[in-house]
Parts: sequence; structure tokens; C-alpha cells
Amino acid sequence: MDLHFGDSKPTDEERAAVDALLGPPESSWEGADRSDADLRWARGGREARDRRDLLLPGLHAVNDRIGWISEGALDYLCRRLTVPPAEAYGVATFYAMFSLKPRPATVLHVCTDLACAASGAPELCAGIEARLGPGSGVSVERSPCLGLCERAPAALAIKAGDPVRTAVSAPATVEEAVLAASSPGSAPEEAPAALAVPQAGQDGLMLLHRVGVVDPSSLDDYRAHGGYTALRRAFELGPAGVIREVTDSGLVGRGGAAFPTGRKWQATASQPDRPHYLVCNADESEPGTFKDRVLMEGDPYALVEAMTIAGYATGAHKGYLYLRGEYPRALHLLEHAIAQARARGLLGDDVLGQGYAFDIEIRRGAGAYICGEETALFNSIEGYRGEPRSKPPFPVEKGLFGKPTVENNVETLVNVLPILTMGAPAYAAIGTGRSTGPKLFCVSGSVERPGVYEVPFGATLGDVLTLAGVRDGLRAVLLGGAAGGFVRADERDIPLTFEGTREAGTTLGSGVVMAFDDSVPLPRLLLRIAEFFRDESCGQCVPCRVGTVRQEEALHRIVERTGADAAGDIALLREVGRAMRDASICGLGQTAWNAVESAIDRLGAYA
Repeated sequence: MDLHFGDSKPTDEERAAVDALLGPPESSWEGADRSDADLRWARGGREARDRRDLLLPGLHAVNDRIGWISEGALDYLCRRLTVPPAEAYGVATFYAMFSLKPRPATVLHVCTDLACAASGAPELCAGIEARLGPGSGVSVERSPCLGLCERAPAALAIKAGDPVRTAVSAPATVEEAVLAASSPGSAPEEAPAALAVPQAGQDGLMLLHRVGVVDPSSLDDYRAHGGYTALRRAFELGPAGVIREVTDSGLVGRGGAAFPTGRKWQATASQPDRPHYLVCNADESEPGTFKDRVLMEGDPYALVEAMTIAGYATGAHKGYLYLRGEYPRALHLLEHAIAQARARGLLGDDVLGQGYAFDIEIRRGAGAYICGEETALFNSIEGYRGEPRSKPPFPVEKGLFGKPTVENNVETLVNVLPILTMGAPAYAAIGTGRSTGPKLFCVSGSVERPGVYEVPFGATLGDVLTLAGVRDGLRAVLLGGAAGGFVRADERDIPLTFEGTREAGTTLGSGVVMAFDDSVPLPRLLLRIAEFFRDESCGQCVPCRVGTVRQEEALHRIVERTGADAAGDIALLREVGRAMRDASICGLGQTAWNAVESAIDRLGAYA
């Protein structure tokens, strides 16, 4: 392959951003000054390939410092990592939070997704744009879900620099959002995670019992409230004993797929190929989902402890925490928690003096819903476009860097702590036979007390809505987010279990419960879902790449009454939906039609 670097040169600031991550260049090939460099050699081969995974952090470094990624900066990063410029360009353009065109240093992301759209996001955007106007030094961008649904509408301001500054405005007004964008440092401090937990401080909570009770920045406070009891128990049981407890508890994945966690851990631990890796999927991008953010912001040490236990059980010595780029507060708290755990001997070469080495590295996402799919996440960490891989081989055999990998989301991992402290039989006694333990539900929309609720599996939809204080005029409830399905307002007796929702013809998904009253225009809501999937499709496979576009086009015609025959468009939607469900590579295309189909069949939309 004939590589050509452009003539553009990085600025001193861009060079400094890359060098702060990678260290100074050691050869002229890497971009060192020729007067100081040794011209006789260039780093390459295996050493260069081993650095490919630093491409995404390098793009973040430039974007954070400058606000956008110039051709000169991209070429310099490519030289440092020996990555073909065309490939790096493909990676940089894959993520919504990066820009390869000049833009202001401050970007204001205004959520226009489901909960925020129902709470006046279009009017908020119009008001902000009118107030700021051209030449304000602020770029206003309409954004998919920011994970702040309990405080809709929401806005996130990011001001590039050293250091980068962020500010959240939620629930946002025009004045507060403009203040956050104009002066992030003087914006009001973001609300603590406890405000997203209406049950905070109540007795009987298992996953949320520390949120609002402990100082999330204090390791001592965490340990005073039972922290690291589970890890000590894990060392007593040994790796096989931990896996046995997790298996006997009946714990299944909380991200939506509901795969048995113990079976996944056992399959990874038994692989002879080394090393093994652990990946925590904290890229919750499903519209309406914010439970993992609340756990990370309110109880970050719990996740660090749970990842350490999972690594110990599966024979992994390195864990990657893949965190949403839109969660700056969670990033700050987790970086602090990891540093404190490392300083106190709870991470590192000898965890708790047990001779077990384990450490955690945070990798930030950059705005790509598809990276919630486990193999797309692996590609993202490795420095490639976040496109899903075909299976088999499965991640437990060949996952991250081609090695056996166990991947779980935040809620799944945190469930391991009560399993070890209370024992598998006691944990399995909670919930139902096939859905054991507690479950977190993200309730938003037309309710009086939106937030994260913890209830045992088996509670009904009506139970959760009653806790949240559902408003009069309820028309529909969306379960599982954009990839889920709608149910009618009178279907409140649906049991919130994996088997119960399946029997009711819907899905539990990641635990989204989004209520909509009569004031929300359902056709516009469905169109927003179609726009979301069209935007977020990675484009790798034809059924999804083409199908999401055709789905949006048909809904546009129906909503705008430009089609002569709505029945014909609905028939087309069904045909396209079946093709996406049957032939798409990953879950994005396979579920892109679910919500629209349920609205047509269950709610009588467009009838």
C-alpha cells in the first residue's frame, strides 16, 4: 500500500496534545525535529502494531485540547502510531463527538431524543440558537440521548482546552444552557446522583443502598459501608468458587440479552489461550437508559471492586472500562476511585496481598451507539471503526485483541457484590425462578418522580409506575428504549421479568420504562426513533444500512402525509422490518423495527 501523508503540519498545541499521551517522538519518522532525531531507524513492526489501540485516546487528546481534529494533527498522530492515514480518517469520522472540520472551541450538545423531545427539546434548541446566534463562539449540536432522562430536557457543554471543561444543564432552560456554554466553570454544580434515585436511603436496597449515603469520592466511606467485603469473600472462595456462586445465583446479563453470567465467566476462565481480558461495557447509549451512570456517579468504588472480582474469577489481569464520552462526571469519579484503589493496594501487582495482579484502564467512547454491542466495543478499543464482528468465534474464545474476553455491563457486575456477601441461595430466592435478584429500572417521561428504581424481578409495570407517580392521561409506555417496544396504558399487569415480557409480546431490554401521555404526538416520536437508528447504523451490512433509511423515509411520508397510500407504506415498513430482523449482523438492525411495529400493532398508530 502506498501511503501519503498530507502537507499539513500540526500546530504546537496539537503536537503537545499528542505528545502528552504518547511521550516525545523518538525518530524523524514519528515526527521528531530532524536536527535532534536519529535518522537511521524508524519504529515499526510489532511494536507499532501494539500501539494501535492508542488511536482513540489520541483522537480524544486532540479533540479535547483544540475542539476539532485538523489534517495536520491527524497526520502527526498517524506517524506516531504508524497507522495508515486513510484508516485513521475512517475511525475519526465514525464518532459523532469528533469533528474533522473547524468549529468553535465550545460545543453545546442538546438532547433531542425521546424523553427530552417530549419535554420541549425542539423549543429549547430554537431558543438557544436564537440567543447565541452566529459568531457566538459556541456550536450548538442536536444530540441523541445524553443519559439524563430523569432531568429532561438536557444539555451538555464541552469547552476544549487544557484542561477540557464541561457543564451539564438539566433540566435545561435557555438561560442555563447558554450560561453553561458561555462559561462552563461558572455554571451551577451538577446535581448529585442521589437526586436520580427517589428511593435513596430506603431500607432493603441492594444495588442502590450506598447511593446518597456514602461520599462517592471517599474510599474510607465506601469501606465503612461494606465495601470490599465481597472481594475478601472472593479470595476465600477462589476463582472456581466465585464462578460457582455466580452460576448458582441465576444472575443473567442486565444489558438486555440476559445471557447467564456464570456460564460466560466459566467459558472464559476455561480457555487455555492467554492472556484473558475483562471489559466493562459502560457505554449505555440506549435512549431512556441512565442506570449505569447513576451507579458510577453514586457508587464508583462498587464497580471497581466488582471488576476486580470478575477479573479474579476469569483469570484476567487487565480490565478495560469503556465509558460513554457523554459522561464527564462519571469519568472524573471513576478516575479518582481507580487511583485511590491503586494507591491503597486494592488494584495493582498484589491486590490485598493475595498475590493476584489486576488493574483497570478507562477508555472513553466518543458518541457511537453501536459500540454498546460487545464486538464493536472491542474494535473501538483496538483502534478500529466500531463495527460488529461476525460470530462465531465468540468473545469468550477470541474477543479483545483476539484473546478470551468476558464482557459485562455495569449493573451486571455490581450484582456480583450482594451475591458474594449474602450467598447464592439467598440471592436466588429474590425475584422469580428464571429472573433472579433485583433489577434497576430507568423511569422517565410522564411521571411525577422520574429516576432509577430498584425492585425485585416479578414486580409489575403498574408497580413501577405507581412508585414513580404516573400522571393522568397515560397513553403508552415504551419498554426497553428505542430498541424495545410499546405497550398500552391498560397493560400494567405485565410482570417485569425476561420471561414475563416475552410472553406479553414485548421486551424488558435494559430496563427502560418511558411513559407518554396524550400530549406527546406518537407519529413524531416514531419518526425520531427511525432517525436515531438511521444515524446510528454503522453501515457495515446492507439490511441495516439500507433498511433504516427506507424505514425513516416511509415514516416521513406517513407523518407529513406526502404518501398517497399510508397502508402501502405500512406494508413496506413490515417488509423492510422483517429483512432487517432476519439478516442484520447485530442487534441494532435486528431491533430497529421493534418499536415502530409495536406502535402500529399494539397502539393502532396510523390506523
